[in-house]
Amino acid sequence: MTSSQPEQLLPSGFDYHPGVISLEKSIALYDYLCEQLAWQQPSIQVFGKYHTIPRKQCFIADDDVRYSYSKQVLDNTPWPASLLAMRRRLQRVYGYEFNALLANWYRDGQDKMGWHSDDEAELGNEPCIVSISLGAARKFKIKHKVTGHQYQVLLQSGSALVMHGDSQQLYQHALPAQARVSGGRINLTFRTVGQASTKAYSIGRK
Repeated sequence: MTSSQPEQLLPSGFDYHPGVISLEKSIALYDYLCEQLAWQQPSIQVFGKYHTIPRKQCFIADDDVRYSYSKQVLDNTPWPASLLAMRRRLQRVYGYEFNALLANWYRDGQDKMGWHSDDEAELGNEPCIVSISLGAARKFKIKHKVTGHQYQVLLQSGSALVMHGDSQQLYQHALPAQARVSGGRINLTFRTVGQASTKAYSIGRK
């Protein structure tokens, strides 16, 4: 896994790195995780009503990690060997000690994620989140909370999107539905929950 310079213009706090995993390996890992992870499709409460989320998810974390969003505490799943190895490599590259991973499986273009920020208290004020994309390419949107100005990046299979600094304080992000996309995509978001990192984010750190 390597770290290259960002190729698409994005706001401060968002860095896109294509090709951190080869296309062949990323597709193979997508197929493997579709079959091996304990996928769930829970319901969340929105304006007093419960709705099944439009995707599947799996929360992987160390035993002592507790994480919740949308008033829902996520059940921990142990680290598979393949993702534990990826975690170690990302820690060496980006200088953070990740103790949790939220995986989302978008089975086709109808599955989506609405506007939100990863600003839960458990993540701290300036979290570093590394998002790895596997499978079909999908559009990812970023919106400034005050001005409403939007940015867009196409997340290719094998790419990494790093969100850091004040990215969660100033912006929201979303993965909109794309009716013409027939293939599935898995998004792996490595994060640090419930403890402050002792290292600073650094592009290309080994």
